[in-house]
Amino acid sequence: MHGEYKVPGGKLVVVDVEEKDGTLHNVQVSGDFFLEPDEALDRITGALEGAPADSDAAHLAARISREVLPTDTLFGLTPEGVGIAVRRALGNALSWEDIDFDVIHGPVVDPMINVALDETLAEDVAAGNRKPFMRLWEWNGPQVVMGSFQSYENEINQEGVDRYGITVSRRVTGGGAMFMEPGNCVTYSIVIPTALVDGLSFEQSYPFLDQWVMESLAKCGVKARYIPLNDIASEVGKIGGAAQKRWANGYMVHHVTMSYDINAEKMMEVLRIGKEKVRDKGTRSAVKRVDPMRSQTGMEREEILDVFYNHFKEKYNASDGAISEADIAVAQDRCNTKFATREWTHRIV
Repeated sequence: MHGEYKVPGGKLVVVDVEEKDGTLHNVQVSGDFFLEPDEALDRITGALEGAPADSDAAHLAARISREVLPTDTLFGLTPEGVGIAVRRALGNALSWEDIDFDVIHGPVVDPMINVALDETLAEDVAAGNRKPFMRLWEWNGPQVVMGSFQSYENEINQEGVDRYGITVSRRVTGGGAMFMEPGNCVTYSIVIPTALVDGLSFEQSYPFLDQWVMESLAKCGVKARYIPLNDIASEVGKIGGAAQKRWANGYMVHHVTMSYDINAEKMMEVLRIGKEKVRDKGTRSAVKRVDPMRSQTGMEREEILDVFYNHFKEKYNASDGAISEADIAVAQDRCNTKFATREWTHRIV
């Protein structure tokens, strides 16, 4: 059995292994990494020989770490990366190439529908009714999307919401509130099997799932980087943030919102941004926290969306997908019973 894993910021790790009586045998670790001294490779493979085949990546990494000496030099190689490659070889973890993706843009929907689609479409993927996908959001009215665990009163200025006719919704993922008017943000969701991030910590999974985005931003002239846990920033400032939700059915949603040309003054009238958050971000003005992509790229939003769409499609050999009227109807029903109800939106007052 054969498995490969590209360590983020590192090198390719390849594992070939046999399984016999529930344990690992004839383990071979190879790749384009650097390792000194040579015999360290024998100790790494020896640590995996006889390991239970149902071991998770963390357990395999721990076995390897016990055999790595302080004098060993691992460059582009990590015990965790080897563990993930083993899991992939055994078919317990997936790589991007193992997944048949759709890529979807839109359609333009009511603001509340998008947060419901993150749940209803994920259920469809888990049921085998549609392929995993990347979906670029479009919406037809101003909205604030709160994180699942945020307090309504702490985050929302009701006077500003009423003044500007803002739809306030609560999504299924954690993280912070997003102020989103039509055309001022770039937002996407990815629904995937959690096996794609098998062996990765939550902190590691964010940049792993958004590597294609960093490449897309580079094509737009933005040199971006991840600031743990979930912020995406450039040399100029913060661009946006990511959030995740993992379900017990083996699937997850990962989504990102990046500011394109935000009305910061209106945002400040609608959101309450606490002093502690501003202090934590190291800025003197909350208005400066989100740096618009328009000023950094010089591109129209539609041009940026085209770069994102096409790069994901080409990188992962994805197919063009779509959201049907039936999909929207299911999401609307979920809004009526959950997402648009006061009980959900104000579940943490």
